[in-house]
Amino acid sequence: MAEGGCAKTEKVEGQCMEEDAQLFHGIGVCKWFNVRMGFGFLSMNSREGEPLEAPVDVFVHQSKLHMEGFRSLKEGENVEFTFKKSSKGLESVQVTGPGGVHCIGSEKRPKGKSAQKRRSKGDSSSHGW
Repeated sequence: MAEGGCAKTEKVEGQCMEEDAQLFHGIGVCKWFNVRMGFGFLSMNSREGEPLEAPVDVFVHQSKLHMEGFRSLKEGENVEFTFKKSSKGLESVQVTGPGGVHCIGSEKRPKGKSAQKRRSKGDSSSHGW
């Protein structure tokens, strides 16, 4: 058993929580998302269909985004999501666009190696001739 008598659970606010923590539904927008680091925060304005008096931040990782290809969010993008309470705060479990559609995502992509470093050694344009 884990410390405090919780088996396969984590302690939150002094209570044992199941590993499969209770999931909640939220609606909001992307507050910010760092495409290079692959995470950001959602600003939740509705929880379980009830409007919130003030927006609440929910952590989002790119692995939780419902979309094809490079996964990211655009600042201000409308989202629906399921989330859970974790030891670090509120954390998204799955994030979609409104009605369950794919997220739109950011136009930004992480910066890679410079163009000169990507050129092959046999590319004469890299020699300046």
